[in-house]
Amino acid sequence: MSRYWSEVVHGLTPYVPGEQPKLSNLVKLNTNENPYGPSPKVLEALRAAVGESLRLYPDPNSDRLKAAIANFHGLQPQQVFVGNGSDEVLAHVFQALLKHQAPLLFPDISYSFYPVYCGLYGISYETVALNERFEINVDDYLKPNGGIIFPNPNAPTGIPLPLADIERLLQANTESVVVIDEAYVDFGAESAAGLVDRYPNLLVTHTLSKARSLAGLRVGYALGHQGLIEGLIRVKDSFNSYPVDSLALAGAVAAMEDVEYFEMTRQKVIASREHLVAEMRKLGFDVLPSGANFIFARHAEHDGAELTAKLRDRNIIVRHFSKPARIAPYLRITIGTDSQNQQLLMAMREILP
Repeated sequence: MSRYWSEVVHGLTPYVPGEQPKLSNLVKLNTNENPYGPSPKVLEALRAAVGESLRLYPDPNSDRLKAAIANFHGLQPQQVFVGNGSDEVLAHVFQALLKHQAPLLFPDISYSFYPVYCGLYGISYETVALNERFEINVDDYLKPNGGIIFPNPNAPTGIPLPLADIERLLQANTESVVVIDEAYVDFGAESAAGLVDRYPNLLVTHTLSKARSLAGLRVGYALGHQGLIEGLIRVKDSFNSYPVDSLALAGAVAAMEDVEYFEMTRQKVIASREHLVAEMRKLGFDVLPSGANFIFARHAEHDGAELTAKLRDRNIIVRHFSKPARIAPYLRITIGTDSQNQQLLMAMREILP
């Protein structure tokens, strides 16, 4: 039936999400989900939102959620845009702000959805190589462009970029939008949200899937100058004027307001990550510095695909990327609970000589 597809569809190479296997007794460390459940206040808010009012459309402006996000970041509601997960937010960003004559720039090893969006929206792009330590060098982006986007911390490497480097990039690149994708920022990097008032071309995107344990609700947002937000709203209202449903709005507001729970769980993940890194290095792994809720690690004597398969035989799922070739030796391992991390380490001790 592909003969009915449009030319655009024929040319797409879709993003491949992490596997969601339906297996029992699984240690699932492949999709960077939070090992801890959402705030109890989120569950309470969801229960309260289930009722006869679901027959009504949700607030098309998501005013309560925008206010909660703005309050958390010390911004104004008109500087906030929300959507169904940061992927949808990013889709609107690509279409509204990053489609220009000059090419969009992003790292050669980064979030693999970026080239997918470029293909979908007909955006020309150039990839900028990470250095030999898999780091982003902002000087490499100081050339003509139609926009710049990269995650901080980067994915799948997990390496954070200092805020001073981001500000230096913004000062040198004033003619196009710079998008900092902060999906993992709460686990070890400094957010660029505080720079929004000073740089009108800065857009910062966030998700509630990671540090706030709401991957199942699909809520994301962007922070930026009011002019950038208005551009996103124009695209959103031309596509779906009611993007975030009533249950997601209720849960997301509660998650943003429960700062104490957010701090507790993210600090637990950070502590678990540091312990796992130390133990993996004892086993002979080279582990890149991580500011995310995952690590990127390789073993000098074992192929990444081989280790992934042997772990799977033991009901432990991690993520392996075969391309590009220079990251093929690495495993991306989500930080689990201490119990899950211990099971991973025990399995590694069985596998390694």
